[in-house]
Amino acid sequence: MVQSDMPQSRNGKPKQVITTILKDLDRLRAGSTIKVPLTELAESKEKVRSPLSRATREASRKVATASDTSYLLRVERKRVARASR
Repeated sequence: MVQSDMPQSRNGKPKQVITTILKDLDRLRAGSTIKVPLTELAESKEKVRSPLSRATREASRKVATASDTSYLLRVERKRVARASR
């Protein structure tokens, strides 16, 4: 196998969803929430939460995820406290 044929990154099935969520987070104010219905996901919430967590950690983003029965995947951008002078 030639090196150019080797995968260079994690481009799995949920990549499109992860990319969309990250772009949506860029447009939010701190403390805002994105609610993603499970019916809109091609993969299970478990298969989306793990790569989302990895992508936000690699980008040093302050994001928390949670789920409930109404909004099966919710992504919240945490508020970042500013240092006072």
